[in-house]
Amino acid sequence: MKKQVSVTFMVLGMLFTVCLIVSNIVEQKLIQIGPFEATAGLLIFPVSYIINDLIAEVWGYRKVRLIIWNGFLLNFMAVLIFKISIVVPGSGNFHNQEAFQSVLGNTGRIVTASFIAFLVGSFLNGYVMSKMKIMQHGRGFSVRAIASTIVGEGADSIVFFTIAFSGIIPPSALVMLILTQTGMKTAYEVIALPVTNILVKWVKKKEETDVYDEDVSYNPLKVGEI
Repeated sequence: MKKQVSVTFMVLGMLFTVCLIVSNIVEQKLIQIGPFEATAGLLIFPVSYIINDLIAEVWGYRKVRLIIWNGFLLNFMAVLIFKISIVVPGSGNFHNQEAFQSVLGNTGRIVTASFIAFLVGSFLNGYVMSKMKIMQHGRGFSVRAIASTIVGEGADSIVFFTIAFSGIIPPSALVMLILTQTGMKTAYEVIALPVTNILVKWVKKKEETDVYDEDVSYNPLKVGEI
């Protein structure tokens, strides 16, 4: 018998990948939120962590590992296409090469920082969600959603800003940037929690699935175990 693919899981996986690709594009713009300065990626990137939480809660760590690597590879493909598009000579009717390159041409250091930070933060987020669900016997979703976000987003911010900006901005400013980004992304999760809770309950009911990872390997590289 052929395995059926859950449409809900497929849609969430696609949305997860879109969030990653779009956040990398808009990450270069600095925005002002009250007294704080942040990157425009803040507007969409935390959604990927909400999806990470939802998938870990409903389908378990194996499926989280699957969407993380899938998102990583598709994001890498998007960046590669951006690079090739920049290098390919434009026609005589194209007059926006500088703007095009400015928006899509992230430096190698920024891209590397983004990829490593995404993997570290996403896997930690999924791991904390999975372990806490077992410890809490399935209760207290909101607590583990917030805890996993603090760990995941905190690790993401530490890795990204350390790799991307060490030696460029003062250490004190770097620490403040890490704390601000982590705090704002966690606040995003808290604000979205009522909606996330409704979605989790709806998906569990619709899919008739509620996985506990009692026999799972947490090795990020064990992608064949899905």
